[in-house]
Amino acid sequence: MAVSVPGYSPSFKRPPETVRLRRKRSRDHGAAVPASLPEPAPRRAALAAGLPLRPFPTAGGRGGAAATIARRNPFARLDNRPRVSDEASEEPLRGPQGASGPLLDPNEENNLLWEDASSHERTGTELSQSQRVSLSESDTWSSDGTELPVDWSIKTRLLFTSSQPFSWADHLKAQEEAQGLVQHCRATEVTLPQSIQDPKLSTVLRCAFQQALVYWLHPAFSWLPLFPRIGADRKMAAKTSPWSADETLQHALMSDWSVSLTSLYNLLRTKLCPYFYVCSYQFTVLFRAAGLAGSSVITALISPTTRGLREAMRNEGIEFSLPLLEEIGPKKKVRDPSLESEEEQTVSDEDEEESFSWLEEIGVQDQIKKPDVISIKLRKEKHEVQMDHRPESVVLVKGLNTFKLLNFLINCKSLVATSGAQAGLPPTLLSPVAFRGASMQMLKARSSNVKTQALSGYSDKFSLDITGPVMPHALHSMSMLLRSSQRGSFSAGLYAHEPTAVFNVGLSLDKELDRKVAHKDLANCGLHPKTLEQLSQTPVLGKSSLRSVEMSDYILNWRS
Repeated sequence: MAVSVPGYSPSFKRPPETVRLRRKRSRDHGAAVPASLPEPAPRRAALAAGLPLRPFPTAGGRGGAAATIARRNPFARLDNRPRVSDEASEEPLRGPQGASGPLLDPNEENNLLWEDASSHERTGTELSQSQRVSLSESDTWSSDGTELPVDWSIKTRLLFTSSQPFSWADHLKAQEEAQGLVQHCRATEVTLPQSIQDPKLSTVLRCAFQQALVYWLHPAFSWLPLFPRIGADRKMAAKTSPWSADETLQHALMSDWSVSLTSLYNLLRTKLCPYFYVCSYQFTVLFRAAGLAGSSVITALISPTTRGLREAMRNEGIEFSLPLLEEIGPKKKVRDPSLESEEEQTVSDEDEEESFSWLEEIGVQDQIKKPDVISIKLRKEKHEVQMDHRPESVVLVKGLNTFKLLNFLINCKSLVATSGAQAGLPPTLLSPVAFRGASMQMLKARSSNVKTQALSGYSDKFSLDITGPVMPHALHSMSMLLRSSQRGSFSAGLYAHEPTAVFNVGLSLDKELDRKVAHKDLANCGLHPKTLEQLSQTPVLGKSSLRSVEMSDYILNWRS
């Protein structure tokens, strides 16, 4: 036989029905309400102990019925004191019976506790959002008028967004595609108006866009992505590489690669090629012609490097410097720490012999194990090895030493991986102009539009996504095209290949470059005059690269 429990209802009620019943009882004004409600035993014990409690609901409460005593919230503590941070704001609710605040029923007391918890959660969320905003605001935008600073890093992706459509970049006609390729091969200079009313009908714009997407690559395999090379073993693991186990094929690939690299350097030396990249599986080399980056001689930057690579270059007689290391004394060239270790090697060896001579004097030299030569050498070279594979290890080669570097790269056996997914594959050569053995490639462009929420509903947002090895000249060409097609209003997210970001380091120049003479000598290098003028500027970004660009009313703002 079931035992009846007072106040127990066997019927299940949904929460909305419970709320509805409470509202009905609260609106019932005909019910008799007792003058005062008795204090429960737990509250009497807490009051006797001197604990400050919230006021117990009385007849003035909203939830009181005629003959029913309101139940206390079982999840509320006897000591319902608020947190320390809220003591000042909730002071009227803290007093025992003498509180001046409104009386609460158990439901309202429970709601207040939930509101306190939710307010703390909201405060934490707002705080994290404010911290994110402050961090983003601390990374301020820099304005450079109508031109971007020169960025020598290779971009893997450009994402442009605008309120104007990019439909002009889709579905080029066969004649427009052919015309764009001819313009690139002949280095035709294209001048666009400041604003194009209907970009989709502008043949000049579409041909110029096709011209800006072209780049030259060696070697070229349609099934194998050849950029980036650093950290690409996982992407190449499932690809077929027939040369990995065939030495004859490897020698043939390296022979063709040497011819292509020599052709590129000859074009660079005669100022018919502005710059090119050599991308190996361990490091990247940037060769720049005289007149670019504020230098009057040919320069080459290598990043990242290791101690073994620097020693091998030094053994070949290649003079270089480390631009990011602190200069030792005023008006002194930056030097490799290994040079100092070599100069002090003899002195240090003598010190080591003297430091262990006292063991022989006391006759315990055979009982104490001396550190071997290898451990001593590793301890001395620890400070030099620490900068390996880091941006600080970037190496600068200038002048005639770049020719020695060319021969070093051709004859260096460690330039090609001997195992792994890239085994036997020569480094990738990237150039803005054609060279011997090069393959013409195209950057991939795709436009789309999405609906974004606005104050008045939804608005159209258009985007243009460009992927591939985007070199510095292509970035500048795209910005000039979008200035005209998007009527001076667009934004861009730039994704750089991080090992190449350090190529923006400033150079220690021997003398000031004559810009006019440099532009005249590089007039036939295949770049637009405005692009050439930008690339001739001295780099100012240091170890960083451009991350985002925003143009508004033909004024460019950028963030690195």
